[in-house]
Amino acid sequence: MKNWWSEARANKLFWYGLAGAALVIALDQATKFWILHGVNLPDLGKIEISGIFDLTYVENRGASFGMLHGARWPLAIIAIGVSLGLGWWLGRIRRPFAAVAVAFIIGGALGNLYDRLAYGYVVDFLDFSGLYFPWVFNVADAAINVGIAFLLYDAWRSGREEKQTG
Repeated sequence: MKNWWSEARANKLFWYGLAGAALVIALDQATKFWILHGVNLPDLGKIEISGIFDLTYVENRGASFGMLHGARWPLAIIAIGVSLGLGWWLGRIRRPFAAVAVAFIIGGALGNLYDRLAYGYVVDFLDFSGLYFPWVFNVADAAINVGIAFLLYDAWRSGREEKQTG
């Protein structure tokens, strides 16, 4: 652990990643605050914006796309464990794109964790059902999915680079 902390402290990507995760959390929580208290979407239920996008209030008591409905505490423990594990990895990452990806995932996981602990559910409101996307989601969910896509791309790219140099 002592070696990890020394390595992480000296790694600029670790600090940038933590700052990026904090930015994702702040953006996620700011949008949810606006939805709950500015727009007051829980009382309205839905605001039609366009043919492809609406603001629709959903209390997600499960995990991604409503799976594991009602498993508040196990999901909270998983989010903490994943965030800690990714934080440990972030201290060792040397590729900037991978650090951004991990920051997005940590920020999204902790943004939704806050909701789960504070409200007992995750606040979702971004509705693209006009594009036949059946799930309502939030900024944290988007950050997690973008982070996973970035990690996959980074792994593919670094694999190609190794193949070319090896």
